Amino acid sequence: MKVLLVGTGGVGESIAILAKDRPWLECMVLTDHNLARAQEVQHKLGEGPRFPVEFLDASVRGQIVALARKYDVDMIMNAVDPMFNEQIFDVAFELGLVYMDMAMDSDCGLNLGRYQFERSDRWKERGLLALVGMGVEPGISDVFAAYAAKHLFDSIEEIGVRDGANLEVQGYEFAPNFSIWTTIEECLDPPIVYERDRGWFTTENFSQPEMFDFPDGIGPLECVNVEHEEVLLIPRWVNCDRVTFKYGLGRSFIEVLKTLHMLGLDSTEKIALNGVRVAPREVVAACLPDPAHLGDRMTGKTCAGTWVKGTKDGQPREVYLYQVADNATTMRDYGVQAVVWQTAVGPVIAMELLAEGLWEGAGVLGPEAFDPDPFMARMDAYGAAYSIRDQPPVTETDTSEVF
Repeated sequence: MKVLLVGTGGVGESIAILAKDRPWLECMVLTDHNLARAQEVQHKLGEGPRFPVEFLDASVRGQIVALARKYDVDMIMNAVDPMFNEQIFDVAFELGLVYMDMAMDSDCGLNLGRYQFERSDRWKERGLLALVGMGVEPGISDVFAAYAAKHLFDSIEEIGVRDGANLEVQGYEFAPNFSIWTTIEECLDPPIVYERDRGWFTTENFSQPEMFDFPDGIGPLECVNVEHEEVLLIPRWVNCDRVTFKYGLGRSFIEVLKTLHMLGLDSTEKIALNGVRVAPREVVAACLPDPAHLGDRMTGKTCAGTWVKGTKDGQPREVYLYQVADNATTMRDYGVQAVVWQTAVGPVIAMELLAEGLWEGAGVLGPEAFDPDPFMARMDAYGAAYSIRDQPPVTETDTSEVF
């Protein structure tokens, strides 16, 4: 397989590291708008010929086309902000290539992913595959949902993705361990909930808080509704009554995000400032540390998982399928911090399954559209062993306090 990797931030770097020693990878072209960053990743890999470096502005369609043709790639792996999804997605269709991303296009709320899903029939007619939402959340969490439906339940009442961590970044009071652009969009766009009788609908930001006890020493965290792709993906292929996504953000983190929104600092509209035009969100991003270079300051673990409630053999059942990444381990073994490493595992395993012909399909498909068994069978070999825990009932916390 020859891959055009669009973006070599923290996750892009981790994808390249995880794919480096895989026999199915012939070439992975490292691209970025910051050429020095792509060169840094290439140097870290120590394999120039298999990992050539190119400058790429993902907003310029012609540059994507030129590089895909230059290297005669089989796949375009989108590892940049979802604001660039449409042109990358369209180039893959134009050139007849496999497309993969880790987040849906940047429309918010009920429109999330609409551009791509509206074009699914065109992809299917040409026998082309666009695998969307194939990171960790969405991605591995969706595979967990498909596995639970296949093996653990006869009927499913609710699927709830629950994410929590006890990560700390030394020296910073506020330092997101993922792209601040993605963090702002996920947390300040209206959260989505799916119910079979109602369809998809939005709720208030940070609504329906609940205490969820995360494994491996992370412990109980208050989780709230946040916009996420799983809610739009899972019900398309998994038969269930309800789907939610809740994130253990912590109240101080929420207050910072609310303050950014209140001041208009989350805006992407450019404003005039001392003779230049700049988006407030660009200023916020420039003031924060680069998540790709936080690993040596981070401690703790992050947990991605899928809670499922339903029945098996006539009896009620609740389980939590999860994967925990320890920052000390990912830094020691891969040289990258835990959050970006965990996000990269899903797409690289998916690449392997596509290269080996174990995953096949046409159209715009989510991870739950495929057989989960070969994916989960490979997780341990990638250092991402999963666990399944019988789950006590989840209870909502006191909602009288206004966030």
